[in-house]
Amino acid sequence: MEKRLFSKQDLRRLIVPLILEQTLAITVGMADTMMISSVGEAAVSGVSLVDMVNNWIISILAALATGGAVVVSQFIGAGQKEKACKSVKQLIVTSGVITLAVTALVMIFHRPLIKLFFGAIEQDVFAHASVYLLITALSFPFLSIYNSCAALFRSMGNSKITLKVSALMNLINVAGNAICIYGFKMEAAGVAIPSLVSRGVAALMLYHLLCNPENMIYVTKERFRPDFGIIKRILYIGIPSGIENGIFQLGRVLVVSIIAGFGTVQIAANGVANSLDAMGCIIGGAMGLAMITVVGQCVGAGDLKQLKYYTVRLMAFTYAATAVTNGIILATLPWTLQIYGLGQETTELAYKLVMIHNGMSIFLWPAAFVLPNMLRACNDVRFTMVVSIFSMFTFRIALSYVIGVHMGYGALGVWNAMVLDWIFRTLCFVIRYMTGGYRKTLNI
Repeated sequence: MEKRLFSKQDLRRLIVPLILEQTLAITVGMADTMMISSVGEAAVSGVSLVDMVNNWIISILAALATGGAVVVSQFIGAGQKEKACKSVKQLIVTSGVITLAVTALVMIFHRPLIKLFFGAIEQDVFAHASVYLLITALSFPFLSIYNSCAALFRSMGNSKITLKVSALMNLINVAGNAICIYGFKMEAAGVAIPSLVSRGVAALMLYHLLCNPENMIYVTKERFRPDFGIIKRILYIGIPSGIENGIFQLGRVLVVSIIAGFGTVQIAANGVANSLDAMGCIIGGAMGLAMITVVGQCVGAGDLKQLKYYTVRLMAFTYAATAVTNGIILATLPWTLQIYGLGQETTELAYKLVMIHNGMSIFLWPAAFVLPNMLRACNDVRFTMVVSIFSMFTFRIALSYVIGVHMGYGALGVWNAMVLDWIFRTLCFVIRYMTGGYRKTLNI
């Protein structure tokens, strides 16, 4: 029998910490929303709006880490440890330089940026949003280092370390939020400052741990010299992924800007629903990261048979776990929403939005958002980019305006347009996999 690249124990060591890490991140996001909700609906609206902008920027920057993870995983699968180690510093420095430039631009233009995306929002909402964006922008360079180092540890199959550092980061964040919001009454700044501090601590810790030469790959002590061959490979994956992620998150921001025109109640309901929706995607988010590592090493080893084997296995687990998770969320939703302490109208709308998102996630989310990572690990990044951009503009944005604004369905119309976007993505990615179109980018 052919020796598997990953044993059951290997997959368990990779996937379980990833699921726990994703759970921590989402849970802390919910805690942030609940804490800021105590300040008032203007504060939670301002923070939720800026989180959309932050997610847009962060997703673009995180794509570089994805590019690095794919390249390093392929080097590991091919047994080229020296090249894998050389890629470490190339990734960290390249992503760091790009992130510093983006951070400077956001800080300079943070107020015009909010006005550009969300237009004439209420003045108190704008004030909270402005403070929150300015402070959180300072954390982007730390996130760049953290994302790069975390992606490299995952490429080694060592997600246990990233879990431990993530746990510390989130503990600092939650404790800081409680102290700043309830103790010092800092409102929006009370959730921004702890995020900055916690990300800084996590970034420095992961970088220090990655310098250990006992790791499978590590930061070498030699002076940094650009290796444009490796940088080109990283950017070959990272740039299309960055464009894809950027367009996706930009589309979400534009959609939220549409919702912003419906008033504070719908903005607040959308923000609360987003925090709960994310709970249903925890398994999918973790499996997407695992897919990069597993398929990337299969590609590096030149083993198409195992590539298909692990893709089917990981997708089957993702679907089963997604169904269970979302089923629990939907069953407990009435009691969960009471924790937020919002008005009746806001709570009722949030309930409907979560039912739409999490109900349809069971059938569509894994194929729409986890399967594409298999294609990316196979260097098939242009296809996923084109599909995502077309689907976003055609369904998520255009139909959101038609159904939500023109037809008068508001946020409900916007979220139904989102489901149509998922359906299109699912069809495209499943057909691409079934027909073997991704093999055009492989040398197997």
